Amino acid sequence: MFIVRREPHNPLLSPQREKPWESLATFNPSVVRTKDGAHLFYRALGNSDALQTSMAGLSTIGSAFSEDGIHFHSRKQVIAPQEPWDAFGCEDPRVTLFEGRWYCFYTALGGWPFGPDNIKVAVAIGDTPGNFTERHLITPFNAKAATLFPERINGEVVLLLTAHTDWTAEHPRPTIALARAKQVEDFFNPEYWQHWHAHLAQYALPELRRDEGDHIEVGASPLKTEQGWLLIYSYIQEYYNEQHRVFSIEAALLELDNPQKLISRTESILVPQEIYEQYGIVPNIVFPTSTTLSSDNYLEIWYGGADTVCAKASVRLSDLLRALDPAGPARTFIRAPQNPILLPQGGGFESRVVFNAASIDIDGSIYILYRAMDSVNTSTIGLAVSKDGVTIDERLPEPIYVPREDFEAKRGSPTGNSGCEDPRIVRINDTLHMTYTAYDGVRAPAGAISSISVEDFLARRFNLWSKPFLLTPEGVDDKDLALLPEKIDGNYLLYHRINGQICADILPNLVSGKRVSRCIEIMAARRGMWDGVKVGIAGPPIKVGDNWLMIYHGVSRHSKYRLGAALLDPSGTSVIARTADPIFEPLEKYEKEGDIPNVVFSCGACVRDDTIFLYYGGADRVVGVAIGSLSHIIKTLS
Repeated sequence: MFIVRREPHNPLLSPQREKPWESLATFNPSVVRTKDGAHLFYRALGNSDALQTSMAGLSTIGSAFSEDGIHFHSRKQVIAPQEPWDAFGCEDPRVTLFEGRWYCFYTALGGWPFGPDNIKVAVAIGDTPGNFTERHLITPFNAKAATLFPERINGEVVLLLTAHTDWTAEHPRPTIALARAKQVEDFFNPEYWQHWHAHLAQYALPELRRDEGDHIEVGASPLKTEQGWLLIYSYIQEYYNEQHRVFSIEAALLELDNPQKLISRTESILVPQEIYEQYGIVPNIVFPTSTTLSSDNYLEIWYGGADTVCAKASVRLSDLLRALDPAGPARTFIRAPQNPILLPQGGGFESRVVFNAASIDIDGSIYILYRAMDSVNTSTIGLAVSKDGVTIDERLPEPIYVPREDFEAKRGSPTGNSGCEDPRIVRINDTLHMTYTAYDGVRAPAGAISSISVEDFLARRFNLWSKPFLLTPEGVDDKDLALLPEKIDGNYLLYHRINGQICADILPNLVSGKRVSRCIEIMAARRGMWDGVKVGIAGPPIKVGDNWLMIYHGVSRHSKYRLGAALLDPSGTSVIARTADPIFEPLEKYEKEGDIPNVVFSCGACVRDDTIFLYYGGADRVVGVAIGSLSHIIKTLS
């Protein structure tokens, strides 16, 4: 579990119109930290040359310096075209201070129009960061994004690069690979690369692409940690489809002695969301080009935004490495050994499936309200009771809540889905309020509410649930309703989901039949990330100090349901922090196989001391419980 925070001062470097060589864009930064401060090298895009590249600006490489890593000054051009193989531009520097010398590997453009035959890797070398006196062409074939490891590995100099980044019929996909040599100078020899290229597959890292249409490219020079070499790289989903292409940043961990071996990796941890990432020369791009380590042990990820500006994001290194540890626990929550704690049973209301459980802790017992379906797919709400949060001490033989109104009565097929689905429950003063999805099988699912006194609930007088009414607009698919467990300025705050995003609205009371009429956006899907298709609230938020912990579900482009966490401000409407990775995901057979495969879906959690009991449906068939530490989650989000 980890969060990625953008630097509040972003963008850190923007084009200066008065300097022709960087008047259009300054992006894709490579940063080296020394005892004096941060040396930043960047791709500078100037106006087009009417005699050379009339349809594109000319790229050169600039440098800037900052004592604090935020405010950069002393900008100057340090590398410009001077060789036949870089005459049309020098792009995307990756700089390493290696054995006392500064090595700037860059993309060399040797012709126009740009294509696989004239895009290669070159290097400039200098004894100081501002004076590169030596230059060499590296690859005789199409390649980009080469970078040196910052130290020798088993006595060898190691170069990481992306071969064949630009599509050809002979080489239709990019390959990230390692090149090893006794001396850096060996990389200047064309014969070295002829032999290396003939055996490219032997030097390649394991395939990092998840789908054939995706694209990858080396991002930053690997960072050495005790657990392995940490590689931040570019991952582009659906690269060959301009309408659906998503640029993102991912992380991988490579073995220290053999970095060709992959230990583990993340999914996308950063996608374009901010205005400086969504709008620019080429919109909707985050492109990583270097990493540094801050004095307080945060990994700083330097990246280009929309091919126009330089930006930075940071993540606590220990949190990221914990998430990459294959021997570590499965995400943030640990499954109870007794799982699944509830299975379908009998021939009655819960004969087919039981899932998507809410929960509330009253007088030392946790009451688990779960969705149950019978043989004709009518949903009702069942009840189980646990004193320790895991062991089921009692399970009622009849449902505690059944469809009563026209909007939840079966109207479609006799065996079609209908009824009362996915309950969430909160206690406010001496009343329990249950929100749920009401569905008749024909009209759009709607959000409903019913209430009961705590006294009547404990006395099992379930016939005293109040008459339910709808809270969501007519004809709108609006689900995943949950109330904030406290009033805000005398009003109720209701969360609901429209168009795959979590919304909220304020209600003066819960008896007048007033429906929500607006969407105060709380959280949207992050296109390209694990929650990129849609998000919805899990259970009601949990009070932590003055703030609120919201656990939510997210759906990926591969239709996998997982859980994440966000910290909300005291109003319950503003996100302070949000996890970049899921905190719980389908791993067990009962979560991967069922009515809907690859689903963990929670409707509630209870907290006792520092322990969170998270109740969830597995694959829309069973109920499980997972246990986590509240302080660990809050520490990560803080």
